[in-house]
Amino acid sequence: MGGVRLMVVDDHRLLAEALASALKLRGHRVLAAAAPTSGAADLVVSRAPEVCLFGTASPAAPGAFDPIARIGRERPQVAVVVLGPVPSPRGIAAAFAAGAVGYVRHDERIEGVERAMLKARAGESAIAPQLLRGAFAELLNPAVQPDDEGRRLLRMLTPREAEVLVRVAEGEGTRLIAAGMGIAPSTARTHVQRVLMKLGVGSRLEAAALAARTGLLARAAAHARTTRPATTTDAPGTGTGAPGTATDRAAPRGPYVPAQDG
Repeated sequence: MGGVRLMVVDDHRLLAEALASALKLRGHRVLAAAAPTSGAADLVVSRAPEVCLFGTASPAAPGAFDPIARIGRERPQVAVVVLGPVPSPRGIAAAFAAGAVGYVRHDERIEGVERAMLKARAGESAIAPQLLRGAFAELLNPAVQPDDEGRRLLRMLTPREAEVLVRVAEGEGTRLIAAGMGIAPSTARTHVQRVLMKLGVGSRLEAAALAARTGLLARAAAHARTTRPATTTDAPGTGTGAPGTATDRAAPRGPYVPAQDG
């Protein structure tokens, strides 16, 4: 079975480009990687891929899937697979109603995304049975107060791990995390591995993507600000409140660039 001719669009350009690069390495032909999703229809109509991976952070937002509806009208042969956060019944229903043929959780491993692409190209629905079961269960037995995924994930992390996650999302490597938190590099490495394990991801990039999409990153940053001692500094010789202090690093800044030093 040959590689898939596809396009990757996402509300976050970094995620679109990272996924496109990973799929190229697996032998697929990526025609374009673009952001945001609002411009997806024009690109898909002009390039006519076999599959479009459509990443969205807000599947339940009004109009989120309007581009998919247009693609269906003008390029009905293009199979659209939505990559979204932990889905709500409304989000899944909106995606399929707009014309998508698949829904894959954004934290799925690359093998799962690839399987969904191949099924979509073959004209099959590409959605994990457990996602449908979960959606139907919630529709039949709606929770009085639906759980917030970002809040749920934050409860799994210690205050130290929440701070580490914020630093990872800022692109800090192990040595910089260690210096900023005043701990040994081996301890920083252990904290990073625990964060990855608790979030169920295999890399720092996946952790940053999951944290951004679920709102965990903003919660972790706020949590770090409220739990970190005011006297803690990020590097020897810096005073409280100076650039580079823990307080200064509590809120995420700029796009994520994965660190390379482990």
